[in-house]
Amino acid sequence: MSTAGAKPDLQILLVDDDADLRADMARYFQVQGHGVEQCASGEEGLELLERQAFDVVVLDLMMPGMTGLDVLKELQHRHAECEVVVLTGEATVEAAVEAMKLGAREFLRKPISLKELDRLVRKAHDTGQLRKENLQLKAMLRQQHKPTEIVGESLQMQEMFRLIARVGPTNKPILIQGESGTGKELVARALHEASPLVDKPLVVINCAALPETLLESELFGYEKGAFTGATGMKPGLFEVADGGTLFIDEIGELALGLQAKLLRVLEDGTLRRVGSVKERRVEVRLIAATNRDLHQEVKDKHFREDLFYRINVLTIHLPPLRQRAGDLKLLVEHLTGPEWQLDEEVLPTLERYSWPGNVRQLQNALDRAMILADDDRIRVENLPPEIVNSAHTRPVFMASDVDLDTLTKDHVLETYRRHDSNKARTARALGIGRRTLYRLLEKYNITDAETERQVS
Repeated sequence: MSTAGAKPDLQILLVDDDADLRADMARYFQVQGHGVEQCASGEEGLELLERQAFDVVVLDLMMPGMTGLDVLKELQHRHAECEVVVLTGEATVEAAVEAMKLGAREFLRKPISLKELDRLVRKAHDTGQLRKENLQLKAMLRQQHKPTEIVGESLQMQEMFRLIARVGPTNKPILIQGESGTGKELVARALHEASPLVDKPLVVINCAALPETLLESELFGYEKGAFTGATGMKPGLFEVADGGTLFIDEIGELALGLQAKLLRVLEDGTLRRVGSVKERRVEVRLIAATNRDLHQEVKDKHFREDLFYRINVLTIHLPPLRQRAGDLKLLVEHLTGPEWQLDEEVLPTLERYSWPGNVRQLQNALDRAMILADDDRIRVENLPPEIVNSAHTRPVFMASDVDLDTLTKDHVLETYRRHDSNKARTARALGIGRRTLYRLLEKYNITDAETERQVS
């Protein structure tokens, strides 16, 4: 994300009732390339900290009214994320110890050396960054996956690999489009690993898995007391991903209000936590994915046009499994492993199926088959009935003039009928989510009445 003009090195807040010293510090830090705000009292300092995020606060301990120690106590209560360097004209051991207990990072006695103060400010900021990176590392470990491995040798997949190699190293937003189960998150991880941000966090969120209210607080964070149950402060995933990559899966599920907040972060890098008026700045590369037709969503006013063009700088289209001729055998071998054998008819049966749930559905079908197998050999009878029954009537990897959309509709209709119009069981049988099933039923105008006509 870019901002107008050069970005300041650090954002520094000066809180000191000595106007001359405050002016000298402000001029010095501005010459060093820092952004500076200043005020003469602890009360004013806290007001500024409510409205704006600072990297470091230079705080005088001995001020009339609210002292520096009072300010530190309030910052600790608010869980403030800035680092603090304290100044005092009475450098007693007791004052220093008390300030450090309250969260001050460095301590300097007046009269000060501006050069030494600059060194301590940078040191405090560096220490804070290490703490932040430690939090990011913990977040990455919580979401740790196996090294990314995308399997495929078809022409469509080879073209996709070339695209990943070309667009991965850029810092531009990327949109991944493909049906459910095609492996969009795997592609996002491959893009991150091909980028200069590979040693930075890759944070993942799926918009379809969370309700709107929870999704907002997950993306943007919240302050203590922002809503019922918010007993503490929590940074959002944009902040956790700062300096790295945020992968937003199923972005087409995002409500219009959240789309506006997302657009603002992409445009100028600023965000506000739920329940806060303070702006925070982040540098995040966005990778988004969807199984929806966003062009149509824009026309239907379900997706913001300005956001669509912002995330659609570069697009990668994932082919559905039914169009990846030759890849299914490789995927089966990869998903089962070398210790499993297949009866002669298993692979042809799998290749004749339409796979509306794509690779995810294939994984589910093979998991089921391995559980039901009597030994280390998978037989046709171990496969899900809908795959075996459909394979008897419907070849999939055919000539290019076959209407694949019709094949998909017929298969969804047949599975829906076989499960007596039970949406939960139908979705499980197809290896897709219920929201995806609802969209397929709506797209193909499949109703309970139509399934009854099929039976009759």
